[in-house]
Amino acid sequence: MSLLAFHLHSEVLLQHWDTVWQNRRALVDGLLTAVKVAVVALVISVAIGLVLALARLSRPPLSWLTAAYVNVFRGIPALVSVLWVYDGWSLLFGVNFTTFQSGVIALTMLYSAFISEIFRAALIAIPRGQREAGLALGMHRARVFLQVTLPQALKIAVPNIGSMFIGMVKDTSTFTVIGLIEVVRVVQNINSTKFQPFVLYTAAAILYVFAAFVIDFLFRAVEKSLTTPPAGRIARWVTGRRRRRIALVVSRAEAL
Repeated sequence: MSLLAFHLHSEVLLQHWDTVWQNRRALVDGLLTAVKVAVVALVISVAIGLVLALARLSRPPLSWLTAAYVNVFRGIPALVSVLWVYDGWSLLFGVNFTTFQSGVIALTMLYSAFISEIFRAALIAIPRGQREAGLALGMHRARVFLQVTLPQALKIAVPNIGSMFIGMVKDTSTFTVIGLIEVVRVVQNINSTKFQPFVLYTAAAILYVFAAFVIDFLFRAVEKSLTTPPAGRIARWVTGRRRRRIALVVSRAEAL
């Protein structure tokens, strides 16, 4: 009887996983939606976070206002933030944001605060003497920042920004409350007719873990490409293209 029960249980479990396979396209589309929201929010958050970091390092009262923004939005949950944007801003400004726009705005408000602290720590870590040396050589302050300080700060900030991006993708799971069709929303829709929560939510967890591994791999590759000398696959690809271009120019020059 035990073998028969085990066999029956295995067949039922396989049937449950067959439901996941049958809806694989919808689950993957949900993951892609989550990634799209997170990517747009990350790009905007990095730009705003850098500006906030510079403001935080400036003089009062600008630094005080920036510190207030950072501390407020670091303490707001993603669920509260997206409801605030989707429902509150529509009443306040008379603008109806789509679920995608609301998700991007909510993530940007939250993660720009976190990323600003990442940039602030990275900028502080750069020795002040390097900036002073650049100014002593007659370089403009903006040029010193763009060519000396910022590239080094990016090397320090990239790993932590990668972790923030993984958090962004995961936080999109709370946006089901406004109807964003991402992974969890897809699982909820399937579960409403199939009633297989364990298997479906396990599949959702696997997709999020897979996304986390891919994101970690990509950011590690970017981190290696920013080292001195550059290393990793991205750096080899870029240097390989440069070498081929140089070889082409040399061959043309020799032909002339």
